[in-house]
Amino acid sequence: MTDRHLYQRPDTLSDALSLLASGGWQVAAGCTDIFPATQRKVLDGPTLDITGIADLRGITRTDKGLRIGATTTWTDIIKADLPAAFDGLKLAAREVGAMQIQNRGTLAGNLCNASPAADGVPPLLVLDAQVEISSPEGVQTLPLAAFITGPRQTALAPTDLVSAIHIPVASMDGRSHFLKLGARKYLVISVAMTAARIVVTDGVVTQAALAVGSCGPVATRLPEVEAQLIGQPVDASLVTDAAVARAIAPIDDIRADATYRTEGAAELLRRTVDAVS
Repeated sequence: MTDRHLYQRPDTLSDALSLLASGGWQVAAGCTDIFPATQRKVLDGPTLDITGIADLRGITRTDKGLRIGATTTWTDIIKADLPAAFDGLKLAAREVGAMQIQNRGTLAGNLCNASPAADGVPPLLVLDAQVEISSPEGVQTLPLAAFITGPRQTALAPTDLVSAIHIPVASMDGRSHFLKLGARKYLVISVAMTAARIVVTDGVVTQAALAVGSCGPVATRLPEVEAQLIGQPVDASLVTDAAVARAIAPIDDIRADATYRTEGAAELLRRTVDAVS
């Protein structure tokens, strides 16, 4: 076998990082994005398969919140016993392709692919997700909003590996929901998608986290709209078209124009907020 088709499947994180440090490796996990992107019958170049690293898969509680290992699959998330704040993430997991894709696709892979239409990003944004990055130099964490820097772009260096996603304790309260809008009901790349997590105390909103995806280069939170909800009973009419438009800077593409996206995202977000009321 030539170096062009070299394949390694280490069983420890340290071994994986040592290989990455040597340069030139393509990281693979579920391969649900990598395989469609290749034009050959085999993956091109040296491939580092991280699915043999047991410590990278699974969901565990910690003193600081919840840790989701990088190679945790969407099916793992669907089946996990999680608080209502994760309902939006579970709904998104059911939208990530067919069941076969959910069985193979990984949470970290969805983030590293950094598609503007990645289903996992909006529900993770409303959970204030932090991305754990391991490298030969050590471990650091970045807010998800800082990790994805543009379409198909992340803050990862060539020797970095996403090892986990962390959800802080403070973001595990309340209820959440997720909706997406597309040209058909199933197996669709969305025109717009929305996530909301809301905490209600004594009849009024005390925490609000809203996010919109598939409308701009990256999914985004909507702090202006969130602020309007705080201190009020849950009221979806506070989500206005104008405020949403200011937050998302909608794009034109083959699936929809900017005007349709703006109106669709605002209405979808109102329905998402209604669902958690």
